[in-house]
Parts: sequence; C-alpha cells; structure tokens
Amino acid sequence: MKLNIILIFFIFSAQTSLAKDLLLFGGSNHDEFLGCLICNEYSSESVCNGYSAYGNHYGSNMWNEYSSPYGNEYSSSSPWNEYSVSDNVPIVEDRQGKFYGYFTINAYRSNAVDFADQLYEIYQMHDGDVEEVRGTLCELLN
Repeated sequence: MKLNIILIFFIFSAQTSLAKDLLLFGGSNHDEFLGCLICNEYSSESVCNGYSAYGNHYGSNMWNEYSSPYGNEYSSSSPWNEYSVSDNVPIVEDRQGKFYGYFTINAYRSNAVDFADQLYEIYQMHDGDVEEVRGTLCELLN
C-alpha cells in the first residue's frame, strides 16, 4: 500500500511540477489562504514547515483537529470529512489560479483532487490523526 501511495504522489508531483507551488484555500469563497502544499518545505507558507502558521499543529489551521473547521472530521468544511460535498472544503490551485480540485478524502466528490483515494488511505493508515497525515504528505511531496 505504501508503495502505491508513493507512486501516485510521484506521478501527481511530476504532472504538477510546471505549476511549481500548489496552494490550499478555504472559506466560502476560497479566499482564506491555508498554506502551500507543494513548495519549499522551509517556506513560512509551507504546510510542511512545523514552525509556520500553516504547518503548526497548535495553530488554527487544517492540521489542528480541535480549533479549526478544516481539522475537525465532522465539519462540512473539513477535507477529513469523507462524506462532505460542501463547496467550503479547501481547494488546491497554483499561483496563477489554475484549479486542481477539492482537497478532500472524499474520492466520490466531483472535482476532488486526483489523489483523493490515496489521501483517504493515508488518513486511514494514521487513524485520523491529521498531524500524522501532514507528516506523511510532507515526506511524499518534498
């Protein structure tokens, strides 16, 4: 399973390498910046930088399951809600505004990111611990 996840992320990263940075946005109009998913892992915008506002487990970002609507698996705005079809789920786009899909573990949702199935597998592998999910994503993407 882990090899399958690594291969999918390698393919996704290769397909989006021309886009350089892939960003996460949330909110009702997707105007709330939630961090950079694929970028320099030491950037202050990176979700992989555990000291940044976007990667810090204690902040009010999508990696904190207690103080954020994006981290709580029962929130309709959360990427970790496997049943949500809300338009408030975070989206992935590049700096030029190209839309790559909804960042969600709900692979059945229309316009979900190409790797929603693998994101779900990672989420299940870590028993819903979103900080562990973030760590695995960062290992695979950087």
